[in-house]
Amino acid sequence: MTLPSTDAKLNLHAVCRLPTTWGEFQLHGFIDDDTGREHVALTMGHIADGAPVLTRVHSECLTGDGFFSRRCDCGPQLAAGMQAIAAEGRGVLLYLRQEGRGIGLFNKIRAYALQDQGADTVDANRMLGLPDDMREYTMVHTMLGLLGVSTVRLITNNPAKIEALRRLGIIVSERIALHVGRNTDNARYLDTKMRRMGHLADQHLESDPAVAPL
Repeated sequence: MTLPSTDAKLNLHAVCRLPTTWGEFQLHGFIDDDTGREHVALTMGHIADGAPVLTRVHSECLTGDGFFSRRCDCGPQLAAGMQAIAAEGRGVLLYLRQEGRGIGLFNKIRAYALQDQGADTVDANRMLGLPDDMREYTMVHTMLGLLGVSTVRLITNNPAKIEALRRLGIIVSERIALHVGRNTDNARYLDTKMRRMGHLADQHLESDPAVAPL
């Protein structure tokens, strides 16, 4: 199945049910027909009724999402986003294939090696000649449009992501903080994101006992 897209490159190719720990979602598979890059959306409930939709826009993190790495908070954020949508019984999670804030998996590993030597997450990218954040969100507009969503209640700590979506014409009616997964291995990384990348420091909902909330 291929549905027409507002962006000729990105199309919805398949949909199936996806039972998870938190309930049953619908899994939607999108493909950029020019590049072959794949993205997915998880949805729950009726989201195309015009009302604001609880939404998480999550960029791929193999190490955090798949290997349970403690170097970042991505895995706990993914789980908490799915859990929040399931608790509400309605929402969408977009999973974008742009690993390592867009630099790719192997550059991410190289950046991790520099962090092991003392660099923070921003300086490690710059030492590799890479931007702090290479992600782009054009596909979000198309994906949400194909799902019938125009207004979102966005689960994020990143004001740059809100601004990027608004520039695409997506209405962000509310920001919902998501501070989970803080631990002794990622505390410096999270602090750097707030200090140098503008992420918002709301109350932490989870933390290791050894690390006090900011």
